[in-house]
Amino acid sequence: METRDQIKTHVQGEALAKVLPLRRAGVYLSMGVGKTLLGIKHMAENYTDYSKFLIVAPKISIHNEWIEQAKQYNYEYLIPHMHFTTYLSLPKQDNNYDVVYLDECHSLLYTHEEWLRNHMGKILGLTGTPPRWEKSEKGKMVSQFCPIMYEYEMEDAVGDKVLNDYKIVIHMLSLDSNKTMRVERKGKVWYTSELVTYKYWSQRIDKAVHKKEQQIMSVMRMKSMMNFPSKEVLAAKISSRIKDKHIIFANTQDQADRLCSHSYHSGNPDSEGNLILFKKGEINRLSAVLQLNEGVNIPNLREGIILHAYGNERKASQRIGRLLRLNPDDIATIHILCYRDTVDERWVKSALEDRDPSKISYQQW
Repeated sequence: METRDQIKTHVQGEALAKVLPLRRAGVYLSMGVGKTLLGIKHMAENYTDYSKFLIVAPKISIHNEWIEQAKQYNYEYLIPHMHFTTYLSLPKQDNNYDVVYLDECHSLLYTHEEWLRNHMGKILGLTGTPPRWEKSEKGKMVSQFCPIMYEYEMEDAVGDKVLNDYKIVIHMLSLDSNKTMRVERKGKVWYTSELVTYKYWSQRIDKAVHKKEQQIMSVMRMKSMMNFPSKEVLAAKISSRIKDKHIIFANTQDQADRLCSHSYHSGNPDSEGNLILFKKGEINRLSAVLQLNEGVNIPNLREGIILHAYGNERKASQRIGRLLRLNPDDIATIHILCYRDTVDERWVKSALEDRDPSKISYQQW
């Protein structure tokens, strides 16, 4: 039986053989399988002494991963030929590169179209969460400049035991009708309930005259729901019952600090120290907001609690992916909190659309 590393090498080899002859290509590769290393191997195959490679990524922190992996796998000779930019700054770059690597290519927007159209060299897109809708802005951009030519998704990786297995428990709770929410506006203070607040914003959405207004009201409703206290109460209850190492994905920094004595977010100066303690197993739970989504692996992380699904399969997959680095025969448990009879049900369904339904169960509260 092949080891994890052997399977990953085999998959990378298949993907590389598929895209090397192509001028425009994309690869859909599950997290944990080595998208960055695949990009570096592609770079090595296109290398000459005069090559210039541009690596585009959503965040500067991802650039460091390319350099570190080049060192780790003996491709250091490529580093002087690597140039980096973010998607935000891509239109400002010169267009004289042999190959452009679009890391997290699902980040493409129409603002990148002119630059990419004028690029005469190769383009390789890399993603673990390709755009779901082909006719969306991101879908059209990926289809045009880095069409997906090879796929190896999360369920494939779980089936091959590159990633460990998982189960998802969706915890259904009702909006609280008690006046537990403090509101302060124009010098006045009063208390309202989650139920009343949800109905208020839903009515504003229904009465919206223009699509832009409807979008604004929808965002306001989502932000309100993200701060409803009943999910915090339930998350704390679930966390208290978990004995293994686990992480709580909160919506805001304040929420993360309330849920756990050790948190990881940009507003906490102790974040890195807390993460080290968590990795070492000196603490067995950590709350986080968004920063832990990419590039951080936690040994023996067996359970996770997600307070909000956003209706976004990308964020859900990134968070679930944090729990899929155990031993091949281990099973991770992901808890997702969902308000029944609200738009939250649609968000959760959308976020989990690509997951195996046999691994999803429900618990009513």
